[in-house]
Amino acid sequence: MNLSPLPAIMLEPLVRAALLEDLGRAGDLTTDAIVPKNHHATTVLVARQSGVVAGLDLAMLAFRLIDQNVEMTVHRPDGSEVAQGETIASVSGPAGAILTAERTALNFLCHLSGIATATASLVAAVRGHGAKIVCTRKTTPGLRAVEKYAVRAGGGANHRFGLDDAIMIKDNHIAIAGGIRTAIERARRSVGHLVKIEIEVDTLAQLEEVLGFAPDAILLDNMSADELRQAVRMVAGQAITEASGRVTPATAPAIAATGVDLISIGWLTHSAPILDIGLDHRAP
Repeated sequence: MNLSPLPAIMLEPLVRAALLEDLGRAGDLTTDAIVPKNHHATTVLVARQSGVVAGLDLAMLAFRLIDQNVEMTVHRPDGSEVAQGETIASVSGPAGAILTAERTALNFLCHLSGIATATASLVAAVRGHGAKIVCTRKTTPGLRAVEKYAVRAGGGANHRFGLDDAIMIKDNHIAIAGGIRTAIERARRSVGHLVKIEIEVDTLAQLEEVLGFAPDAILLDNMSADELRQAVRMVAGQAITEASGRVTPATAPAIAATGVDLISIGWLTHSAPILDIGLDHRAP
């Protein structure tokens, strides 16, 4: 998988803040007391369970921000599938720096690899159908860009990055505007020709009304497989169709089989379990 690296100028503030949170007011009391300043160590990042790797740039940055002399050799880059017990990367350099940065590096790596692994399981579940697996804005505050990167590492695609990407008209917008027509007409008057408009519908009756306004995309929220199939027939290629609600690896194949273009899943970024990765010391 050819993933574009995340720019260091974006990653460094995230990693630096995490390190400062861990170091607190007095630094790493344990390591500073026990590990000699000039001690060199070689360690390895090892997968404790099978999955997909994501977040190595953040892990490496955590080590290097503590000491520039730490070196990391990557054996299984982001986007790679790894088996339980497989070495992902080797980390060598001043032992104190490695131990001080260990938890921050693993927090990022395990979290993002967990997202990539969950995404990969859903991508595999819908293989053979045309639907793409996409994430949402349900992300950890401050980590949206890297969590969405992890979705891409797992073979998924990204929905909006923020409120400024596109217009997404949801049920509360419609309720406050006083109806679908008013909401769409106001939206269309307020943006330029390059801005896409998506609207959420809960029923086939709403969908029928919406189709008269030619939106770019339609979010079919919490519909059954039968309703989704009928909705796809009604849309007939006039707009991108997106299904959401109660999506798991078990339910995703039936949803994809309805012919929707996208399946959006919030839990990928807000609730995916971590991928267990450890840092093991290797004796010389």
